[in-house]
Amino acid sequence: MLLSILWDIDPEIFRIGPVAVRWYGLLFALGFLLGYYLVEKMFKKDGIELEWLDKLFLYTMIATVVGARLGHVFFYGWEFYSQHPAEIIKIWRGGLASHGATIGILIALWFYSKKVSKKSMLWILDYVVIPVALAGCFIRFGNLMNSEIIGTQTHSEWGIQFIRASIYEPLAPRHPAQLYESICYLISFAVLSFMYWKTNAKQYSGRLFGAFFVMIFTARFFIEFIKENQEAFEQGMALNMGQLLSIPFVLIGLFFFIRSFKIKPVA
Repeated sequence: MLLSILWDIDPEIFRIGPVAVRWYGLLFALGFLLGYYLVEKMFKKDGIELEWLDKLFLYTMIATVVGARLGHVFFYGWEFYSQHPAEIIKIWRGGLASHGATIGILIALWFYSKKVSKKSMLWILDYVVIPVALAGCFIRFGNLMNSEIIGTQTHSEWGIQFIRASIYEPLAPRHPAQLYESICYLISFAVLSFMYWKTNAKQYSGRLFGAFFVMIFTARFFIEFIKENQEAFEQGMALNMGQLLSIPFVLIGLFFFIRSFKIKPVA
C-alpha cells in the first residue's frame, strides 16, 4: 500500500455562534503583524519617521485584500463574476489571487510614495518586500490548513491525502504544493533579510525589490507544474494562468536587480 499522510485538519479553530475563527485568517493577520514589527525595526535602524509606518501598514493591507480579490475576479473568474457582480465583495467565500495582491500593493505604494514619503517608489519597495515574503509564507500555510491549492497526484513518500479538498480521491496522495510555496517564500525572506542586514544591498535602489520578484515568481512558476489548475479554462493550456502571470514579474525583477549593479549607491 502506498504510504501517504492523511490531512483532515478543520479549517476552523473555533466558532462562537455564526462567527468562525479560521487558521487562514489567523495566519494572514499574523503575517501582517510580524511585517509591521519588521518594518518598524528597519525604520528605526535607518532613522526613518515612524509616523509613516501606520500609513504604510494601512495602504498595504487594503491593497493586498482588494488586489487579491480583484485579481481572482479578473484573472480566474470573470465569466462568473461578470454575471454575478454582487459576489465580488463576498471574500469570505474564498477567491484571492497573489498576482492581484502584488499589483494592488504596487499601485498602493505608488500613491504612498507620492502622498506620504515623497521618495522614489523603489525606496519603499526595498523595505516592503522583506515582510511581504514572510507574509506570503504564512498565507500559503493557511492554504494548506484550508486544504486548497493542492498539488497533482504523486508517488513520493511525502504525498498527502487532502480529505477535505474539493477533488479528494481516496488513496491518491498529492503534492503539498502550498507547503512547497510556503517554504520557498520563507527561504526568500531569509535571503532578503540577509541582504538587508548583512550586506550593502539596501544602498542600491531596487536590488531587494528585484531579488524578491525573481525568487518569489520563479518559485511560483515552477511549482505551478505540480499544482491542480484552479479553473476549468486552464485545462489544455501549455502554461496555466499562474505561470503566464509570473513571467512578466520575473522579467521585471531581473531588470531592477541587474540595473542595481549599474547605478551609484545612495547614502
